[in-house]
Amino acid sequence: MASVPALELRGVRLDYPTPSGPVTAVKEVDLVVPRGGLTVLAGPSGSGKSTLLRLLGLVERPTEGTVWFDGGRVTGLAHRQLRRLRRNRVVMIFQNPADNLFDYLTVGENLVAAAQLAGRRAAQENLLERLGLPGTEGWRVSALSGGQQQRLAFACAIAAGAEVVLADEPTSQLDARSATLVLETLAELATWDVTVVAASHDDRLIELGSPVVRLRDGRITSTEGLR
Repeated sequence: MASVPALELRGVRLDYPTPSGPVTAVKEVDLVVPRGGLTVLAGPSGSGKSTLLRLLGLVERPTEGTVWFDGGRVTGLAHRQLRRLRRNRVVMIFQNPADNLFDYLTVGENLVAAAQLAGRRAAQENLLERLGLPGTEGWRVSALSGGQQQRLAFACAIAAGAEVVLADEPTSQLDARSATLVLETLAELATWDVTVVAASHDDRLIELGSPVVRLRDGRITSTEGLR
């Protein structure tokens, strides 16, 4: 029997109100995100990939269409139910590494806080080692490079027990060396029992994706490498 997709969008459209009338950010989107691995949303600036990521992250509600999470329809759920899903099962990683972390806590304390905020007792053992941050547990966040901070953000997502991790342009504000650290982390997470979706125009990140969903003007133009 085929695996239930992690996420699915059917006939989704999202309009934003403006003084001159509604603007459609994504339209006629049908998308299946397979469970596990790394799905990449690719496209030029303004193509709708970040908006689509927020729809998948249950942050935005579609103007039209249906969103499914883990086989269950979530369109129409109350705000508190969506918040519970986001807190316990879906984590968003933002472009700016500092936005994902508590800078007044140590690396280890960030992991503990992420777990506790999700109602979990503690982070997984050896999580820092598995994600390339051995020996940093007592460091302040400011002592980490941008790439290391993004690695820690992904570690915090795993500590929180996230089943789906969404990353919005996770390498866009990093230098080449730091971006490489993030790419290595994404390649590692793609082998774990977690679903990762990244919106990016970074060609190196796009090469890691399977599938790669390409967008233009708010529409999906192609899906490559669907498992």
